[in-house]
Amino acid sequence: MTHGTDGNESTYGTFGNGGAGRVEPDPHYNLKMFGEVVKTFRKRARLTQDQFAPMVGYSLETCASIEQGRRLPPPDFPGLADTILDAFGVILAASKHLTRRKGLASWFRQWAQLELEALSLYTYECRLIPGLLQTPAYARTLFTDQLPPLGDEQIEAQLAARLERQELLRNRPNTAFTFILEEHLFLRQLGGKEVTRELIDHILELSELRNVNIQIMPLVRHHHAGLDGPMQLLETPDHQWFGYLEGQEHGQFVSDPKVISALQMRCATMRSQALSLDKSKSLMRQMRGAR
Repeated sequence: MTHGTDGNESTYGTFGNGGAGRVEPDPHYNLKMFGEVVKTFRKRARLTQDQFAPMVGYSLETCASIEQGRRLPPPDFPGLADTILDAFGVILAASKHLTRRKGLASWFRQWAQLELEALSLYTYECRLIPGLLQTPAYARTLFTDQLPPLGDEQIEAQLAARLERQELLRNRPNTAFTFILEEHLFLRQLGGKEVTRELIDHILELSELRNVNIQIMPLVRHHHAGLDGPMQLLETPDHQWFGYLEGQEHGQFVSDPKVISALQMRCATMRSQALSLDKSKSLMRQMRGAR
């Protein structure tokens, strides 16, 4: 689900107790305190949220979410806000304590942070629909079925974090998102037929965004470059590439150029093996039952 560097020079940085549903919500997170600091200095500067948002280069929704303590600020936000609001370094100082995000696993937080400013993000999935493409009903099914079971508060925290993360697709129009999804992910009908229909409609809608490409890997495929499992590749603004691989109980962050090269080769081959964008849409409509 996520990856991030931790200063580890090794090929893989392992994040234990991971998995698509394993999280460790932290009740003592201080995003709300940071949001209050930003809001206080914004009001001191006599700026509305509508005026402040374009000044820092982020959407009104993103700035509102930060002030409400619902999302971690992008990496450059604290510095920009501190300068624009003449905050005497207070906002920057407060941002140094933002090490927790409620509803996100510790091993996923750094990857989620890198996603906020990525130039491109490639995702191949063979187990479940990626979090960025899930509907609330589909995501809730995943969290409800999690073993060991999660409490209601944990489920709600995870769902809120996932829905917030999905803002990336619309708030980052200059980031290229590419998804390769196995056909069987839809045929499984996780959550039931209605949940699946809603999911397909949602993914078809997202596929109309200029920065989102979604391809389906057909069920019958005589040659397949992705048999080693799911993977994600990410390009930073400095044109560095990182990868993320996920297993049942851990996630692995990949930084070794040789391994990244191999993952890029597999991803490029899978894109040629998967259905075209138009044929992928046609197949999804067919699976949904549309004429």
